[in-house]
Amino acid sequence: MTRLNKKLRLHYLIQHGVFVILLLLLVILLGYLAAQTRLQWDVSQNARNSLSEASLEILKNLQGPVQVTAYATQQDAQSGDLRKTIADFVALYQRAKPDLSLTFIDPTEQPKLAQEAGIHMNGEMVITFNQRREHLTIINEQAFSNVLMRLARAEDKPVIALSGHGERRLDGNANHDLGEFGKYLRTNGFNSQPLNLALEQDFPANASLLMIASPQVDLLPGEVDKLLNYIDRGGNLLWLVDQESLRGLLPLTEKLRLTLTPGVVVDPRAEQLKAPITFALGASYGRHAITNNFNYITVFPFARQITINENAEWNSVSLVEVAPQGWVETGDLNDEVTFDQAMDVAGPVTVAVALTRNIEDREQRIVVVGSGHFLANTYLGNGHNLDFGINLINWLTGDEELIVIQPRATLDSNLILSESELALIVIGFLIVLPLLFLMSGAIIWWRRRRKYK
Repeated sequence: MTRLNKKLRLHYLIQHGVFVILLLLLVILLGYLAAQTRLQWDVSQNARNSLSEASLEILKNLQGPVQVTAYATQQDAQSGDLRKTIADFVALYQRAKPDLSLTFIDPTEQPKLAQEAGIHMNGEMVITFNQRREHLTIINEQAFSNVLMRLARAEDKPVIALSGHGERRLDGNANHDLGEFGKYLRTNGFNSQPLNLALEQDFPANASLLMIASPQVDLLPGEVDKLLNYIDRGGNLLWLVDQESLRGLLPLTEKLRLTLTPGVVVDPRAEQLKAPITFALGASYGRHAITNNFNYITVFPFARQITINENAEWNSVSLVEVAPQGWVETGDLNDEVTFDQAMDVAGPVTVAVALTRNIEDREQRIVVVGSGHFLANTYLGNGHNLDFGINLINWLTGDEELIVIQPRATLDSNLILSESELALIVIGFLIVLPLLFLMSGAIIWWRRRRKYK
């Protein structure tokens, strides 16, 4: 019996010894992995401590190293440890793109370098990619990703705006103009310039896109001919059409195989949201690169219907359908607005279409929107009109993978831990808990040893 007890004690001794050795090896392995590997989980309600999918896509398009030089002092009177704030923010991008480097320069200690770089404020960053540089003074994802997006564009892409006929101006401040939208275009790396076809012989050779935004007087026949020749050569076009006259552009609709129905779209759903009944709400989108993963509401004030005439020349997609319970009102809007089955067109109604065809081994891209108001200064903030407008321009210029980054709402608060609190957490998980396991194992071993002694 004694020999049996000795064998059992030896068995348990070996068993517990192996357990202790394996536990120690596990602790050492975990410590090594913690030192070599960094894993994070974003538990904030709206994932605002992680990069959005759009930012990650932009980083994928940056083939090559990115250098970020931050001109910041060690301490700032208002921002405190400004360098830590910048480093923590840039680290979000470095995790997705390891060849994105960050260098700090103190503008007070090296004023000559700051002056040569054109630095105007403490904390200003200079971002360099492929020998192109951008300055940034705001630390947030929207601003930083938009800078990267501009740098990712291989070249400047001029947006040519037809002028001379009272069109909505991309640099205008009037309510009907598109000045606010024009500012966002410039922020996203586009530059716009007006073009008066009555004065110019032809379109600029580097024009990536022509925009026609609601002319108020008729184009001259010679101007229409130049425009049709531009389309025949494969030029890209964004045409914003209001419910008024086509202003001499009926031949353009015929070339594009489109029919623009007279009248204004009426959407009863708008009344439920306390909006005018003539504000058509876009929520149903066609399958297209412009509307890929676009699940937001857009608003098209005073829109008109666009009908695609089937043909073999153009590949056509209905981008936006509105007013499923509405109609196209052909009567006077000052009277009581009711559906007239004999005169009106029942919904749903298409108010935006995209057209493509291949010309000389390249894809020609055209978008026609039956509302110039939706990008106007007065209505640009309605719904996600800005996002939709930027997506239109990106697709038309061949940059559909580059989309605008909008700021995310703050739905939760930061959890800020001091160094002592972090130290307590580390000690608890890496020292205290393993010791408790060791102690519990030792106690079990001691009790079993007494039992079989």
